[in-house]
Amino acid sequence: MSCVWNNPGVVLITGIMAAGKSTVAELLAQRLSRSVHLRGDVFRRMIVSGQAAMTAELSDEAWRQLRLRYDLAATVADRYAAEGFTVVLQDIVIGAELPAMVERIRHRPLAVVVLAPRAEVVAVRERDRPKQGYGDWPVADFDAGFRADTPRIGLWLDTSAQTPEETVDEILSRAWTAGRIG
Repeated sequence: MSCVWNNPGVVLITGIMAAGKSTVAELLAQRLSRSVHLRGDVFRRMIVSGQAAMTAELSDEAWRQLRLRYDLAATVADRYAAEGFTVVLQDIVIGAELPAMVERIRHRPLAVVVLAPRAEVVAVRERDRPKQGYGDWPVADFDAGFRADTPRIGLWLDTSAQTPEETVDEILSRAWTAGRIG
């Protein structure tokens, strides 16, 4: 494992729903000596009353809440990293929001890892898991938009044929070379 992993840093893991972000982020954090698994979605779930729906067409309020969630996640990641932790921040950050999130996170080193399994693999994962995240979005349409609109920042991994452990191994070997920002 690279010596960079022994220093505080932030690893942003993103991708579409059911891409494997939560599983991979948790396994990665467990492999590090001093780490935090920061789930960006926790900030959405903190809203008890007035939570805007995250649907295919976001309302103005949903956009405000999504950007607040990103702001909070970046701030918390920065604080943990400042205290000596490697933060594995996992959330759905796609499209123009990905470079904006890179700017929100002040701590360096920062690595971005985009999990990008094929749409048909994601559809099977979505079907087989207890929580259903796509609602009114067809997986193939969401995936096509994600691939068309998300800048090629960081390390993009087609994890379709990988186990979560294999994905973590690849992140450990390549994140600070192919995924490093700044």
